[in-house]
Amino acid sequence: MNFTGELLDRFVESQIFFPDPFLLCTPAEALLDYEDVWFNASDEVRLHGWMIPAVGCSALMLFCHGNAGNISHRVDNLRRLHDIGLNVFIFDYRGYGQSSGRITEAGFYLDAEAAYTVARKYALAQNSKLVIFGRSLGGTAAVHLGVRVACSGIILESAFTHMAAMARVHFPLPVPGGLLRHKLNALEKISRIKAPVLFVHGDRDNIVPINLGRELFDATMAPKEFMTIQGAGHNDTYFVGGQAYFDKLRDFISSLPDSENW
Repeated sequence: MNFTGELLDRFVESQIFFPDPFLLCTPAEALLDYEDVWFNASDEVRLHGWMIPAVGCSALMLFCHGNAGNISHRVDNLRRLHDIGLNVFIFDYRGYGQSSGRITEAGFYLDAEAAYTVARKYALAQNSKLVIFGRSLGGTAAVHLGVRVACSGIILESAFTHMAAMARVHFPLPVPGGLLRHKLNALEKISRIKAPVLFVHGDRDNIVPINLGRELFDATMAPKEFMTIQGAGHNDTYFVGGQAYFDKLRDFISSLPDSENW
């Protein structure tokens, strides 16, 4: 990588990744049983996650979270997913929570791949479906996995197309947008996904406008559906969507092929 490219990468990473190294709580505060899971990315960076089991569950969700905070900021969401009968494995990217290292775009993808390996092992041991869930920036990780690995289905919530599109929405950059188009680019990959995909997006999302989610949806060749949450912004989809939101997730997962098909 040349010096200019390295500077561009550092700039992009400083604008998109906002890790918090401090855990606020654990699933125990939400009265959930959980297991601390430690695992390594392929470059030997040590990562941390939580496995949250649900009794009698037939599906496991690999939860790829968004760009800020860490897994402890998702505990309420984890409780609600547990309540609809899902096993959930959520993990922190490098530099987030108890995961070591410094976050980069390349490392972000390596971490998602390592987390998938853990989730797949659990799902196969339980003979359950494996669903990859990505919210916001985590949607980019989910798409990356979806073109590389097998799964039962994918859920993309408040997902965006690529960094250049996000830059146009939020701030003028001192570099041409074309130099950013290949950064965090889900759009160029998503047509190669074969598993069914559920898109969820709030129609009042001022962080990732819904048209970016629609653009991803239009580029998807796999079986797909789009759920618009009326009145929801970027971070409140499951609050505003309420029971209808969780019913849709449950119905989508129930419709997916059994584990022997992935």
